[in-house]
Amino acid sequence: MRDPRDPAELLEAAADGDRSAWDELESRFGPRMWAVARACGLGSSDAADAVQGSWLRLLQHLHSIRDPSGVGGWLMTTVRREALLLLRKELPGVSSFEVVEDPDPVSAVLETDGRNLLWKTVSDLHEPCRTLLQLVANDLGSRQVAMRLGLPVGSVSPTRARCLEKLRTLISTQETAQ
Repeated sequence: MRDPRDPAELLEAAADGDRSAWDELESRFGPRMWAVARACGLGSSDAADAVQGSWLRLLQHLHSIRDPSGVGGWLMTTVRREALLLLRKELPGVSSFEVVEDPDPVSAVLETDGRNLLWKTVSDLHEPCRTLLQLVANDLGSRQVAMRLGLPVGSVSPTRARCLEKLRTLISTQETAQ
């Protein structure tokens, strides 16, 4: 049996148009990318978007990745960011990764107020949701969240999904009351 190719070698071959290198990258890292997207609380459709977006980012940055041997870590970080962007679109009041050169003071105040309202609403949730969402916001992985909350690792994603739904409901209720 042939030794598996080094990730840097696969990346270089993929950049040269080698379809089998793309297939090997996908088979090697695809399942973990799906797991990361689902661990972020995405449903299957959104997880597919996050994974596909990450592959597209790889294609766009194929020649500019600083450490080709770390392409697996790069892909996991990228899929996590893609997932978080999708989640932020679902949660009003949570800022995205956009960088504004000269922020409008009014917008900055409104964004800060929205963020404060979001975290005030999170603090109104019952446990374990309050702590779970705080841990997730600090970018802790499912294993760390599970350890801190005393939950089985497999229950973190479903619990997170329920907590996010409770948060959406609370925010929606607040918005209609205003």
